[in-house]
Amino acid sequence: QVQVTESGGGLVQPGGSLRLSCIVSGSFFSTHNMGWYRQAPGKQRERVAIITGSGATSFSASVRGRFAISRDNTKNAAYLQMNSLRPEDTAVYYCNPGATLLAPGEFWGQGTQVTVSS
Repeated sequence: QVQVTESGGGLVQPGGSLRLSCIVSGSFFSTHNMGWYRQAPGKQRERVAIITGSGATSFSASVRGRFAISRDNTKNAAYLQMNSLRPEDTAVYYCNPGATLLAPGEFWGQGTQVTVSS
């Protein structure tokens, strides 16, 4: 079984920054992809970013150039650095181990709320 725990969300003003953290425990390997998704009220969950086990990254068009994804394989951890935040970035953010460009992975955490508002 895999457990996923996200943290780091909060309220931030437009233009501000936040860093989200994700810890994965259980049967998970450092070679697996790690992904971040988000879901805004009334909208479908969307993929934000993915990082492979070797560190290659992919971003959605809406966050490219503003967000960065990283990982620490020694801690089974992934991070999402979010800069130049906009009100439309407001959502619950989820870490998703095993995510690919074609489909999300099997396991999800409870998510962490990010609210961008003045």
